[in-house]
Amino acid sequence: MEHLVEQIMTNISEPEIPKREFCVLDFGAVADGKSDCTEAFRNAIEAASNAGGGRIIVPKGVYLTGPIHLESNVELHLEDALIKFHTDPGRFLPVVFTRFEGMELYNYSPFVYAYGKKNVAITGCGVLDGQASERNWWTWKGKEEFGWRPGMPQQGPDVARLTEMVKNGVPVEKRIFGEGHFLRPSFIQFYRCKNVLLKDFELINSPMWCIHPVLCENVIVRNVKISSKGPNNDGIDPESCRYVLIENCFFDTGDDSIVIKSGRNEDGRRINVPCEYVLARNNTILSQKSHGGFVVGSEMSGGVRKVVAMNNLFVNLERVLRIKSNSRRGGFIEDVYFFDNLAMNVSEEFVVIHLDYDNEVGDFPPKVKNIFVKNLKGVRGKCGVVIKGLEGSKVVNVLLENCVLEDVERSLQFEHCEVRIKNCRITSNFFSDMIFDGRLSLR
Repeated sequence: MEHLVEQIMTNISEPEIPKREFCVLDFGAVADGKSDCTEAFRNAIEAASNAGGGRIIVPKGVYLTGPIHLESNVELHLEDALIKFHTDPGRFLPVVFTRFEGMELYNYSPFVYAYGKKNVAITGCGVLDGQASERNWWTWKGKEEFGWRPGMPQQGPDVARLTEMVKNGVPVEKRIFGEGHFLRPSFIQFYRCKNVLLKDFELINSPMWCIHPVLCENVIVRNVKISSKGPNNDGIDPESCRYVLIENCFFDTGDDSIVIKSGRNEDGRRINVPCEYVLARNNTILSQKSHGGFVVGSEMSGGVRKVVAMNNLFVNLERVLRIKSNSRRGGFIEDVYFFDNLAMNVSEEFVVIHLDYDNEVGDFPPKVKNIFVKNLKGVRGKCGVVIKGLEGSKVVNVLLENCVLEDVERSLQFEHCEVRIKNCRITSNFFSDMIFDGRLSLR
């Protein structure tokens, strides 16, 4: 594992941004929280790009804007600024090439977006506020807890339509959504970018996934605070990315916190790019709404490998380590290292691997192997470790070593898997060195 961490860090570096500065106030921005600053941000970014790059300075104040599209060699730098994004979906048109839950389409623009750029960054001590709530974007989920009521539009028909398009191989340029449709965009999305830095800011009230790099290389997310409890408000979702560092971040999210993905079903297999060389360390996950702290899947049809999560704190969430897939996804998950993590007050499992997610059944059973959990300390949870493979696709080479889980209602539940437990204590059960192959249920 140490060699893998070293390899990841060797290939991680901050982007080189020219030191030229462009203040948004000089391009017509008004920091009153009411005036529309969309054009000011656009013009400042264009000027910086035409000059060869630079920093877009956002001084202290409140700014209201539509989508911000970054260019190569451009950094958006907050100086104690609050940027609020419009709540009218029409402000996020025209549509852009993007993804929704691992499927490619043209849809509303993410709030901060870049496609095919190099050396892009968002930095500084400020706040990005998507202003998503039960009065706008969140209602599209179609759940009353998020403001939806019978008769209001919701995403269900559009999700079904997009899924069918993907299944039938409809070309992406014909998958046009946006106006008249109800698929929420991500907050920050960098697509096919190289050398990405997100550092020191706070992100709140996202419409959908919060930070979503896709097909990117050399991504750093450092000292970012994410507080967003809406539907599908995942914290960070690197999808089909290579060399990703997530460190010293704080998560209070409405869904999974750190999630490793690589495309869904036919699209994931068509593009066929794994997410690999990911390191998440020294993060704090604190949320009663978080379904999973560190998660792989379920959109992982392109594969996931060489992933490390270490020295993280997980408090008051449903699950700590979760690996989820099903036989519609296909793909593989291998070489996942979950070392030296601390967890407490877990309403479901400390560790769960299940290949029957959402009860979806297909002809592409995923392959899961080489999952290593070491030095996990946990207090208070419903279940210690649950691993459920498939009859024709066992989860193999799982190691649990030097783990202590206390005050757990149920210790272990294994099905269709090969697991070694070494020097572990789960409530009153101590395992010095045992190998399980098949099925086990133990309180």
